[in-house]
Amino acid sequence: MATVRSILAELKKASDAQTKKTLVRHGVPADKVYGVKVGSMKPIARKIRGEQQLGLDLYDTGNRDAMYLAGLIVDGSKMQQRQLDAWVKKSGGYAGISESTVVWVAAEHPDAVAIANTWIESKDATTASAGWCLYAGCVATRPDEMLDLEEIQALMDRAVASVHTAPNRVRYQMNNFVISVGCYVEPLLKQAKAAAKLIGTVEVDMGDTACKTPLATDYIAKVEKMGRVGKKRKTLKC
Repeated sequence: MATVRSILAELKKASDAQTKKTLVRHGVPADKVYGVKVGSMKPIARKIRGEQQLGLDLYDTGNRDAMYLAGLIVDGSKMQQRQLDAWVKKSGGYAGISESTVVWVAAEHPDAVAIANTWIESKDATTASAGWCLYAGCVATRPDEMLDLEEIQALMDRAVASVHTAPNRVRYQMNNFVISVGCYVEPLLKQAKAAAKLIGTVEVDMGDTACKTPLATDYIAKVEKMGRVGKKRKTLKC
């Protein structure tokens, strides 16, 4: 039977020096990560997928690789909002967890949109950015008939008005939200393109990395040219 200790041992064994170096450059404390490639993590995830408590316990270790793995194996629909709130707080402000692992799981919750709206209003930048990212995830995975298009339009208007003065990662996720609407909600394509044009270039400090903030106009245009506007994703997990 798999335990936290045995899974941590497997992760440590699968560590890769270059991956660890890259993650540290992205802001993960060196003592909180082994540096496991996603490809090496997937076989471990397949063995323990669905072991909910084990996933929760792995996240609580604070080890970045274990936290990422937890996001792959837990079922977000079975979590309570207080648990998801705690996951954001325990992310340590690391976007690679708060805006990926946490959001993947939260998007599976039946009240994901309401949770996203609550997080967006937070004064904590990590929580707010996760909220924008979560709503973008809901837009990408839920049928248009399940979405409140007026609310989404209002959020795009809010992004246009405040993106350039918002906190660093919130800026990034506001821009990402507009991109997601343009790519996944065909009824709002025209409005998303207009919002993207008004937003223009968004400056985000990516730290010691080569990452860049996508230009929303170009990104939406590329997806539109491919004929993939409105093609929903089955899951955010990857």
